[in-house]
Amino acid sequence: MRVGTLNLASGRGDDGASASRAGLLAALAGLDVDVLAVQEVDVEQRRSHRVHQPGAVAEAVGATDWRFAPTLAGTPDPFASWTALEGVLHGPDDAVTGPHYGVALLSRLPVRRWHVLGLRAGPLKLPLVAPDPRTGDRRLWWFPDEPRAAIAAELDGLTVVGTHLSFSAPSAARQLRRLHRWTRTLPGPVLVAGDLNLGGSLPSVVTGGRRLVSGRTWPAPDPKVQFDHLLSLGGLTGTDPVVTRLPLGDHRMAAVTVAPG
Repeated sequence: MRVGTLNLASGRGDDGASASRAGLLAALAGLDVDVLAVQEVDVEQRRSHRVHQPGAVAEAVGATDWRFAPTLAGTPDPFASWTALEGVLHGPDDAVTGPHYGVALLSRLPVRRWHVLGLRAGPLKLPLVAPDPRTGDRRLWWFPDEPRAAIAAELDGLTVVGTHLSFSAPSAARQLRRLHRWTRTLPGPVLVAGDLNLGGSLPSVVTGGRRLVSGRTWPAPDPKVQFDHLLSLGGLTGTDPVVTRLPLGDHRMAAVTVAPG
């Protein structure tokens, strides 16, 4: 089974503009993954042409089933209002009204059961230099952390969990410990796939798990650190690990073929 993880960054390319639906399909066509965890996914957002990105990405990779876990309703922007969501899960037959943002997990393989875990936002704020909407002058803003989520898909022989953790390393480590406890209630072995915002070996230190891909993934043009992980929480081995730069997203995609150990 080939599993990948990609921070889509709302489909933005190097020029900062989000791809159209056709652009998404073209950029992701031919990806050879059976299961794909996707982070920073938009639905009905003006900035990304109101594309339903979970559905578009699923079509691009040939996924027959998927789930989208919006972590907020609105737009994650320091100048916009948004509402935190927790424990919400949408599938192909569910309508989503209005702008939403979160994570998705897509599968070409039959999924026996889906689960979702809400993760509270961390207390710290991210410094962000951006134009002042009143004057146009660039200035420093403090952007609050967002709520996070994890989606689990029970497959034949393993469970894959897709997630995106806090930009604050202490909060990300706390969320990963919470996620690790949660996975003990799921059928094993378990593979965690996602942007964990913890560099290098830190996810293994926090969980005792095994990194199946080792390679720098962020920032995409010239990566300095590995934030994007495929982490075995026991009983899985990995072969043919790759880190690939795609035409969109600000992280590189990581993928590996997994099998029982």
